[in-house]
Amino acid sequence: MRVPDHPTLIRRMLDGRLRQLSTGKPVLAASLTQITKHCGRKSCHCHQGGALHTAWHLTYKVKGRTRTVYVPVDLLDEVRLWLEEHKRIKTLLGEIHELTIALVRTHVQTQKRKAGRP
Repeated sequence: MRVPDHPTLIRRMLDGRLRQLSTGKPVLAASLTQITKHCGRKSCHCHQGGALHTAWHLTYKVKGRTRTVYVPVDLLDEVRLWLEEHKRIKTLLGEIHELTIALVRTHVQTQKRKAGRP
């Protein structure tokens, strides 16, 4: 992202990013992983050397400890959308941070311009 030099343009870009920040869907800060595992039935093909069963898990941190939650297959598409929403918001927050820092940096020059100094 190219950050403009003029404070008015910076504020315009910042306002646009802040408007995009609102979300109408859940946000999920986690990692989605696919695992393979044996089931609990001894007569199943997975215990006889066949293919293992696949499952999806969410992994996230709580107070520095890793937690894992099973994701049912019928909820998988929604969970992926929630994860994408988190990535979108995280990117927006990074851009908002950049623009705000640029606004702070240009503040002194702006004040000098307003006071009539070159």
